[in-house]
Amino acid sequence: MSRNRRNKPVSPLYAVAMLWLAWALILPLFTLLHYVPLIIAAGILYSIVNNSAKKKADAAEQTRQTTQVKQEPAQPVEEKKSTGNPEVDKLIKERDLAISEMRRLNANIENEKISDQINDLEYTTSKIFDHVIAHPDKTPQMSKFLNYYLPTTMKLLNTYDRMGSQGVEGANITGTMKKVEDTLDMVVNAFHKQLDTLFAGEALDVSADITVMENLMKTEGLTEDDINKINLTLSEQ
Repeated sequence: MSRNRRNKPVSPLYAVAMLWLAWALILPLFTLLHYVPLIIAAGILYSIVNNSAKKKADAAEQTRQTTQVKQEPAQPVEEKKSTGNPEVDKLIKERDLAISEMRRLNANIENEKISDQINDLEYTTSKIFDHVIAHPDKTPQMSKFLNYYLPTTMKLLNTYDRMGSQGVEGANITGTMKKVEDTLDMVVNAFHKQLDTLFAGEALDVSADITVMENLMKTEGLTEDDINKINLTLSEQ
């Protein structure tokens, strides 16, 4: 038997029993015709009392379930841990929002070339943010990227997505989408250049280290050919 099956209310039976008792005390029950109106009245009374009992039981069950739901503790909202650096936390948030939006747009846009370009932009954007998050002192170098390149790119992609979803062709829609398609190649290159610029300082440091090493090796008697061989080996690695 199901656990959820409710017991039948007994109040209708009590009501019918009281009706029979009262009827027997007041009216005669000598022939079958005397019982017919009693049976009809008992059926009507049983139905009325039974329906009333069911409504009360349903209301009580609903109240119990509502109370149980209210008493259940709310699930805590998982929050990302702070790094302790407000600037870094802000960068992480902007990175996640940008990547999430790029993925949404990529899922909507059916143009294969645009999809590949968005994949490139997503990868490069992630690398840019990750590098600056690891080196917060380079945040000023991202000013133009954060304030212009990234938001403008997102605006262009959103415009392309909206116009492409209209399902109709027209001079304005087709012309604007074509302009976005032609511009995205330059946008991808601009993102690449931004990432490359972030490594400018390290490139200078490496060049300085190589110059010092070459001078030191010359003082140790190494020939130009030996130095070139070492540089070639380093570059191959």
